[in-house]
Parts: sequence; C-alpha cells; structure tokens
Amino acid sequence: MPHPLQPLVTDDAPSLAERAYERLCEAIVDGTLPPGRKLSERSLAAALAISAQPIREALRRLEGEGLVESRPRSGTFVAAPDEGRLLEMGLIRASMEGVAAGLVARGATPEGLAALRDRLEAISAATAADDPDRLLEANEAFHSTLHAITGNALLIRTLRALRAYHVMSRGRVLASRAERGLAEAEHAAILGCIEAGAAEQAEALMRAHTMRSLAVAFPGALPGAGLDGARPADAARDERAEPDPGRRAGGTVRAASPGRTCAA
Repeated sequence: MPHPLQPLVTDDAPSLAERAYERLCEAIVDGTLPPGRKLSERSLAAALAISAQPIREALRRLEGEGLVESRPRSGTFVAAPDEGRLLEMGLIRASMEGVAAGLVARGATPEGLAALRDRLEAISAATAADDPDRLLEANEAFHSTLHAITGNALLIRTLRALRAYHVMSRGRVLASRAERGLAEAEHAAILGCIEAGAAEQAEALMRAHTMRSLAVAFPGALPGAGLDGARPADAARDERAEPDPGRRAGGTVRAASPGRTCAA
C-alpha cells in the first residue's frame, strides 16, 4: 500500500530535518497521520525519499512538542489529543503571546509593522472569503511573524514548543463564521495597539484574545475568557492607552468594537 506522504525535494533549504518536521506536523494536523498510527522511521524515510537521520530528528522534536509519543517496546505513535495537557499548554501560550505583543509594541521597526499589517490583510481577506483553511494559515503567519519580530530567541523557542496546543486546537477555535469575524477584529485591535506603542494594552488584549480562543476550544473548562475573567471586547473599553516613552504613536486606530481605541 503506498504511503500517504510524498517525497521531499532534497536540493534546497531549509534543512531536511526541518522540512521533514514540517511535513510530518502537517500530516498529523490534517489527519493524514491520524492519532494512534504507528510511525516507522524506515517507512517515513522511504515515503519522503530521504535518509532516516532527518526523520529521527523530526520525530524527536515532535515528541518534545507532544505530537508523537514513544512507547516502551512498542515504538513511536501519533499522540492522541490530551485535553488536560492541551489546556495547560494553552494557559502558558496565552501569557507568552501577551509578552510577545508587548515586546513588539515597545520596539518594532517600520518594516516589522508593515509585515504585521500584511499578515492582518491576509486574515481579513480570508475572513471575507469565508475560507477557514486559508484563515488558519493567515492566523498562524500573523503570530509567527509577531514572534520573529521580538527577536527573543527564548520566547520564540518556548512558543514553538507549545505548537501541539496550537495545531490541535486551532480548527475548533475558527470553526464558526462568527468566531472567525471576531478573531479578525481582535487581531486588528492588537495590531492597532502595537502600532500606537501601547505595550501594556497590546499585551492585555493579546492575552485576552488567546484566553478567549482557549475558552472556545475547551468550552466549560475555564470560568472566564481571560486570566482575570475579562473578555477581549471589554479589555480596553474603560481606559485609553498611553504609548510607551520613546515610541512614536500612530494616532487612533481601528479596534475590535465600537468606541474602542488605542489612543496616541
């Protein structure tokens, strides 16, 4: 029986281990490699037309992220979602995403802000087209770009290690049209605060956004949508943010709900 994975092209960057990791991760997320499937280094290497070493490295990385598991005397398998662990990872991710937004608001370059605006436009276009798959990609690109702009290697590695939560829960979060529209508005509000240099508010909104997504992914598991019970739609309604010293503010920006602004 042919293996569901197709060979990798071996003559360009990034490394084969990185590309094997990405391919296997995608296959786990989209169900090509379903939970419980046994993973053979030999068969995976043959399917991707590469040696076993990059497969071995990719599997170690996936195991560290909770996407695969090694069982003594049995082998390596695609991990079944553990909702308790995913919830714990989601709580950590909410804090780390908030830190990332605050860091970027304090020190983003014009080029970094332009890149985030491009990512937001992609989110808006996918939302308008009502294309969930495209929106998932655009959403991941926004967050990955935000992480990269921080320039904080430890933060980037920590968020990458939480990938299992992200990939296993993201389909639930953006399943409804209403949720997709709300997520777009929240990203716009977060970027507005980043552009205005309002670091504390950017951090609070990002944390609240991620916590609300967590509550959607795991209904009933959390008493509220934010770390303090606040919802993103309410996070900035009662106060206007002041930009950090040294950052030039861009004025009033688009926000997620009427009357909400990150002010200069």
